[in-house]
Amino acid sequence: MKVKEDFNLKEFLIPYIATTIGSFIAAAGVTAFFIPHHLLSGGISGISILIYYLTGLPIGIGMFILNIPIMVACYKFMGRQYTILSIVGTIVISIAFDATAFLTDLNLIKDPIISSITGGAVNGLGMGIIYKYNGNSGGLDVVGAIVKKYYSLEMGNVVMILNGFILIFAAYLFTLELAVLTFVGVYISAFVTNKVVVGLKQRKSVVIISSRASMIAQVLMRYTGHGATYLHGQGAYTMQDKQIVYAIIKLTEVSKVKELVNKLDPKAFMIISDASEVVGQGFTRPAAKDDDIQKSSMGIPHTKNTLPPEY
Repeated sequence: MKVKEDFNLKEFLIPYIATTIGSFIAAAGVTAFFIPHHLLSGGISGISILIYYLTGLPIGIGMFILNIPIMVACYKFMGRQYTILSIVGTIVISIAFDATAFLTDLNLIKDPIISSITGGAVNGLGMGIIYKYNGNSGGLDVVGAIVKKYYSLEMGNVVMILNGFILIFAAYLFTLELAVLTFVGVYISAFVTNKVVVGLKQRKSVVIISSRASMIAQVLMRYTGHGATYLHGQGAYTMQDKQIVYAIIKLTEVSKVKELVNKLDPKAFMIISDASEVVGQGFTRPAAKDDDIQKSSMGIPHTKNTLPPEY
């Protein structure tokens, strides 16, 4: 029972620890690389930076003030637990921006283009850490979550629209060049964030239509260590029954799987698409032990009789 309590405590603390670490990294990316060149970032921090340029109000304080009505809405629409995490995230990232403000004076990179790229990468790394471990930095994340919950709009689309307005203001108040560099930084930040969150664990779904479906499935399962499923189809032109192989593979396995399928059947028709989330045995839960698999293809001896000549 004690072990279970410790584990629950660990799960409870991880989002807060990730939010703290990620917030300081994300803030450093902005204060060290964006601010020296009068660039903006996305979200509430971008609005706070805009206010900082116009009035001199510290970014952290501006972020905290702007987040107050958002936190009120969060408590009303998202519940207590999500609000607590959002408030902690807001306080931490506000402190992080003001605590790393000294980095602006260092002017680490003189070239604004390189600084925009570097700042976006560092900021994305920090935000990725926050999201990867279910943390929360407040701001537009909360707005996006509320809109998604009640209007079924994707959070990413909502945040993108709001960031678009920030870029328009940047172009109006400053110059088009700075707005473009801001867009570059925000885009790279979003790209790196996604890579950190998904990383090399991204999954792909594969659909293979082949006359050698059985052999392909056996080799595919043996190579990936995951199962495959037969789907039954019929050609619309030939009216012939076909076996279709459906499987989930890792991003790093795509090129090898394409090579395997091409060697087994050069005429095979294959569709590879993104699997946004995969839940189940072998992915989010440990794979079954060999003793639990009866007559699985993974138990077939690796002999020349069970593999094509190439293998």
